[in-house]
Amino acid sequence: MVRIAMLGAGSFFTPHLSKDIMLVKGLEAGTIGLVDVDAERLELSQKLTEKIAAAIGTGWKIEASTDRRKILPGCDYVINTIEVSGVKSVRFDNDIPLKYGVSQCIGDTIGPGGIFKALRTVPPWLEILDDVKRLAPRALVLNYTNPMSIMTLCGIRRSGLPLVGLCHSVQGSSKGLAKYLDIPYEELEWECGGINHNAWFVKLEHKGRNLYPALLEAYEKHPEKFEEDIVRMEFTKQFGYYVTESSGHFSEYVPWFRKRKDIREKYCRFGYAGGESFYANEWPKWRQKADEDRRKIISGEQPFEMDGVRSHEFASQIIEAHHFDKPTLIWGNVLNEGSIPNLPQDGCIEVACVINRNGIIPTRMKALPEQCAALNRAHMAVHELMAQSLLENNKEAAIRALMLDPLTSAVCSMEECRRMFNELWEAEREFMPVDMK
Repeated sequence: MVRIAMLGAGSFFTPHLSKDIMLVKGLEAGTIGLVDVDAERLELSQKLTEKIAAAIGTGWKIEASTDRRKILPGCDYVINTIEVSGVKSVRFDNDIPLKYGVSQCIGDTIGPGGIFKALRTVPPWLEILDDVKRLAPRALVLNYTNPMSIMTLCGIRRSGLPLVGLCHSVQGSSKGLAKYLDIPYEELEWECGGINHNAWFVKLEHKGRNLYPALLEAYEKHPEKFEEDIVRMEFTKQFGYYVTESSGHFSEYVPWFRKRKDIREKYCRFGYAGGESFYANEWPKWRQKADEDRRKIISGEQPFEMDGVRSHEFASQIIEAHHFDKPTLIWGNVLNEGSIPNLPQDGCIEVACVINRNGIIPTRMKALPEQCAALNRAHMAVHELMAQSLLENNKEAAIRALMLDPLTSAVCSMEECRRMFNELWEAEREFMPVDMK
């Protein structure tokens, strides 16, 4: 019987991932253990997951506890979706950098928001992995929590557990490209690799024909078709390759699209397409609405529909491939170790991985185009400094990571970066690592 732990079970991931797992053919029974420090949200998640299990008609048992040590023993798979500090820090992450001229759309993976989310999230993440190593030493660990690269890099270095970071940007972007090009998805031929949210479609073909000229021609002739994706398309026009992250989020990763108001007005749109403070303004409302919807579904006030279709998230595919030894290809965040030759070998990359009974096996690809690799290396330097900061309790390394962030450094002086960091540290002190000097 398979035993799975879901940590941070109050998150939006839980019902989708649970349904996916329960729909795996041949895996009609097992235990899903839900863990969350928020007892009220945990109860909602448990009742909803039990409703999903009943609708599917499987033999899955749902357990729940605010103490992960009651759920972890003997687990075969551990899925991490924790959010440290909830909504308490999201305004600080956004508003303090904005005072210094750093405009963020999402701000949870890179830049000031991503760096401070790492400072809040990695210490409890490492404590979780210590417990996994002790209570479920044979488990595969699947991480969904951002900042993905920093979380994965620190987790692998500290724990040594088989661990992969999972996102949906590769599969989502590849499907989006097929729609842009009006090609059946199963006929699209592509290769993709780099780092999380900055992986590159280095091959984009249909029956051996390079599709990039057609993509750029469509952008020039029908710009209205790409209104929600201007940043990525402009980047593709200038650098030659399409990137995996949405235009709004990707605009935070580079120095060219958000550093001045006139530039933001030209390239950035509302919402996920680049709206300033979008995540800080909307996420607390999304969280509240998700809880309200769960209450209504549980009470029967809101219709509950079960379509019986698995999502494009990789968690259930990994579990199926590993448990049944059915080799499957996914895109995961792993240590490089030779997979991409012109990126740091001890850093975290996103690359195609084979999953079978032996676990997570990264594939190898050719060197990335140098312009793309250069951007990846700039971010990997930030990841490395954050790993040093969090694994060695070194605050100065985190300050220097902020100074090296491409967007922040395009806007702020070094002295301003330090002042911004210290202001954020004081505002979020209750969540900062207590031993960091």
